[in-house]
Amino acid sequence: MEMKRILCPIDTSPCSDEALVHAIALARQNGALLDLLRVTEVPPAYADGLPVYSREAAEAATDREGLRELPVPTDVRHEKHHRIGDAATEILEFAQRHDVDLIVMGTHGRRGLGRMLFGSVAEKVLRQAPCPVLTYRVSTRSPRNDGASQGDRGNPSNGP
Repeated sequence: MEMKRILCPIDTSPCSDEALVHAIALARQNGALLDLLRVTEVPPAYADGLPVYSREAAEAATDREGLRELPVPTDVRHEKHHRIGDAATEILEFAQRHDVDLIVMGTHGRRGLGRMLFGSVAEKVLRQAPCPVLTYRVSTRSPRNDGASQGDRGNPSNGP
C-alpha cells in the first residue's frame, strides 16, 4: 500500500504520544506527508438547534489545555492543523477532505462505564473512516515475569 498522506490526531495523552512516534516512523519510511490534527472540543452554544462554536471559547479552551510544540524531526514533511468541534467528526471530515491514506491514533482503551459515559473517539473513527486506521494504546498492565511483556510500551491495538 502506497502512503502519501498520514493523519495523526493528537491530544496530550500518553497514547497519543505513542501513536505520534509510530506515525513519524511510517511517514519517514514512506516519504509521506504527516498531518497532525488537534481538535479542541468546546461545549457549543445552540442557535436554531445547530451548534455554534465561539472563537473566544475555543481559544480559552486551547490555552487551558496547554498545547505544546510537538517533536517532529525536520526530515519528516508535516503540517499542523487545529479544528474546533467534535473530535471524531473533525478527524473523519479531515481524512475525507484531504484524501488521507492512513490514520494513526491513540486510544485510551476505556471499558465499561467510562466508555459509556465518554464514548470512544477511536471507535467512531474505526467504524467510519474512509481509509485504514492504526490505533495504539499504552499498556497499563504490570510486566510479566517471563519477560514477554513490553511493560509501558505502546502496543498496536485491533480496536479502541
